[in-house]
Amino acid sequence: MRAGTGAPPRVQVALPMHLQVLARAAPVVTVVVDDQATGPVTARRLLDALESVHPELRGTIRDRRSGARRAYMRYFAGGEDLSHEDPDAPLPAGVQAGGEPFRIVGAIAGG
Repeated sequence: MRAGTGAPPRVQVALPMHLQVLARAAPVVTVVVDDQATGPVTARRLLDALESVHPELRGTIRDRRSGARRAYMRYFAGGEDLSHEDPDAPLPAGVQAGGEPFRIVGAIAGG
């Protein structure tokens, strides 16, 4: 919960086009992060909440078994690449407050 508000955190998530189509979702979706847990919003908690609302995304952003980020998926927030950060690290304050989106980007490979 957000300190002092009593309401669960509502976080914006920006999805790449292929995930928008798969989830039949808008480019930016608002996700209510588990209000039963305490502490800051983390990538793990946010993605768990996203996948509970859009179960068709399970296994597309993270591996179904390990929960590890898929190799060609990247996470950005606050102008920073968070892809290699600990998934249990707090997200930037702007993301946690719902004012800035957590961006999921599908990386492109090739030569």
